[in-house]
Amino acid sequence: MRDLEKYKGVIPAFYACYDENGEISPERVQALTQYYVDKGVKGVYVNGSSGECIYQSVEDRKIVLENVMKVAKGKLTVIAHVACNNTKDSRELAANAESLGVDAIASIPPIYFHLPEYAIAEYWNDISAAAPNTDFVIYNIPQLAGVALTQSLFKKMCENPKVIGVKNSSMAVQDIQLFKQAAGEDYIIFNGPDEQFISGRVIGADAGIGGTYGAMPELFLELDELIKAGKMKEAYHIQNDVNAIIYKICEAHGNLYAVIKEILRINEKLDIGGVRKPLAALVPEDLPIVETAAAMIREAKLRYL
Repeated sequence: MRDLEKYKGVIPAFYACYDENGEISPERVQALTQYYVDKGVKGVYVNGSSGECIYQSVEDRKIVLENVMKVAKGKLTVIAHVACNNTKDSRELAANAESLGVDAIASIPPIYFHLPEYAIAEYWNDISAAAPNTDFVIYNIPQLAGVALTQSLFKKMCENPKVIGVKNSSMAVQDIQLFKQAAGEDYIIFNGPDEQFISGRVIGADAGIGGTYGAMPELFLELDELIKAGKMKEAYHIQNDVNAIIYKICEAHGNLYAVIKEILRINEKLDIGGVRKPLAALVPEDLPIVETAAAMIREAKLRYL
């Protein structure tokens, strides 16, 4: 049996941290990492969707991970998403991640071209081979990648001894159950969609990785504790309030992460910059929405914590 306990808990997806010129800010990356250490989350998922990875260069992503590790090593579980839309760059990021001492690497499938399953498996195994001493997590997000992880492909990938599980962000919650049944207890399945944190955990997810956790980590940490204690009625109320906050955030013209970063400025006095184009920045009309969402988070923390 593998030691999977270090992955079980609340793992926020790490946000991209930019300076005033829109370049990666090492100082702000370190500040955000320290924020997560202070909040007491289990770990961080670095350079994924929330990290705006597809709009960043290989060098950008190395700088992010290097500065996360300067603060997180020994304090947080670190999963580094290393996928690029070609094998060469993905392997370079995988090898770099292993050299920095991350706990695991992760990867979506290649996007744009619709590849056969054997080609996707080869892509993932090639990436894993570049970090041969590091756990590997498959990232299933078909609504964005355009490719769904099938049971047959997952079973094929389980032949790779470094594969430890799936970050499942498909909206069909039963996928979590199917992956859990296919893999067994020696694998870990992460719930992806934040709006179904409870549903995913009840049907078999062992932990959660999410893009809105960073704006309200205390609420997700409390949710996690309530679920583990079997207090589902109390957890249900927090999930309802969390979802209302997420829906409010999504009302803005600006991108989801632009809103969250402004919330962090308001509620946590944490400035990590804006978002990188072509993601939409905030417009003046968004500010009341941001203020309302920030207030909803503060009120929910007072109510439940």
